[in-house]
Amino acid sequence: MSIRVGDAAEAPSFQKAAFALIDDTQLRENVRHATDVITRKRAQVVAEQHDWQELRSAASAIKAHTLRYLDQYLLQFEAACTAAGGQVHWAADADEANCIILGLIQQYGAKEIIKVKTMTSDEIGLNKALEANGICPHETDLADMIIQLGRDKPSHIVVPALHKNRQQVREIFMRAMGLKELGDRPEDLTNAARRYLRDKFLKVKIGISGANFLIAETGGVCVVESEGNGRMCLTLPDVLITVAGIEKVIPSFRDLGVFLQLLPRSATGERMNPYNSLWTGVHKAEGPQQFHVVLLDNGRTGILADQEARQTLYCIRCGACLNTCPVYRQTGGHAYGSIYAGPIGAILTPQLFDMQHAQSLPYASSLCGACYEVCPVKINIPEVLIHLRGRVVRERQSGASPEAIGMKIMSRVFSSRRSFEAAQRLGWIGQWPFVSEGWIKYLPGMLGSWTAVRDLRPLPRQTFRNWWREREKGNNDA
Repeated sequence: MSIRVGDAAEAPSFQKAAFALIDDTQLRENVRHATDVITRKRAQVVAEQHDWQELRSAASAIKAHTLRYLDQYLLQFEAACTAAGGQVHWAADADEANCIILGLIQQYGAKEIIKVKTMTSDEIGLNKALEANGICPHETDLADMIIQLGRDKPSHIVVPALHKNRQQVREIFMRAMGLKELGDRPEDLTNAARRYLRDKFLKVKIGISGANFLIAETGGVCVVESEGNGRMCLTLPDVLITVAGIEKVIPSFRDLGVFLQLLPRSATGERMNPYNSLWTGVHKAEGPQQFHVVLLDNGRTGILADQEARQTLYCIRCGACLNTCPVYRQTGGHAYGSIYAGPIGAILTPQLFDMQHAQSLPYASSLCGACYEVCPVKINIPEVLIHLRGRVVRERQSGASPEAIGMKIMSRVFSSRRSFEAAQRLGWIGQWPFVSEGWIKYLPGMLGSWTAVRDLRPLPRQTFRNWWREREKGNNDA
């Protein structure tokens, strides 16, 4: 089975990647500034919503219900979409999805496509697949275009170029667009992007989109955005191809009202997205005349089967958990080695890989619970992280890794008072070469991971047990 999820299969562990990125002070400043701005805006607009907690509960209940009957709602969506003139394709994994999309583009004889922001296409590596077959994809979302022109990787779910400041974006545009002069004001950069994209909007005949929501009742698709580029891609081409994960379906049009109150406030701190595009099938002489939906599994049914981790599929990709996460704010998104960064990436990516890769990601968290507090659909991310950590440990213990052997030894030591006290005495004797000025600042071998980022207090000369025995002895003598 082919599951790409960006480059997570080849990425280094989170700990190694984060250690290198922490030294990039400019990146850390860019990430902190951007997340601070979004977090302040979110707090203000959420405070205005008197029924915010009720909306969260409603959204969570809708997602739970939909996943319980997912097969029925997907079939209902297919029937309604087909009746409205659309065509639905089913893809088990990344390779099948890319083959379907590539086949459709070749069927219509196109060499270029324009794209709305879609993380699902990044998950399956669609751009690379198209380029390998001589088809040029053009990202039209401003942040995604910055990433594409700068040959970079996204670092945030909602704001992929969050780690770049205006001066860096200016340099990318000047180099990629062949500009001799360009200011670094937001309007200067926006105007440059507008000029660059205008010709492509008017000439390219195939558009590719993702989906924020699929509506089973009507067979409709909803995409929300803030720039208007999506509206251009969804209305001007002759052919529109939508690729969406199967978890994006919701039962009814009425349910959409709940999510359209939660998503913009959580994602960008707006009361409503400036552009909310909804379409159902095709309409004669209006918009694309050919419409295709590719429904993607790519590991999602495996997550659905795990009762404790199923809530991962509630995610509506708002990015609120990234903005509040103290770990993400220090490292940015690249440390996660996946298109899905932050707390949601730490639980989603390993599961999409069926725990074969990215096993370090469940440990990329302090378990502070801030992500759960801001999640608009009440995903208990810390709970899922602990569940996944348990799976990682069980898989490692099935082999003969140093960690597994060490854990078995510790289990035996802690199972006996005598062995535990003997280990304490040995530890107190063995630590003396490493104690300096009342601290342990360096430990050799695998233990060095602790002292690489923190100093440790040495073991005390007297343990609590010894102190207690002496105290009791003194009381009895008295």
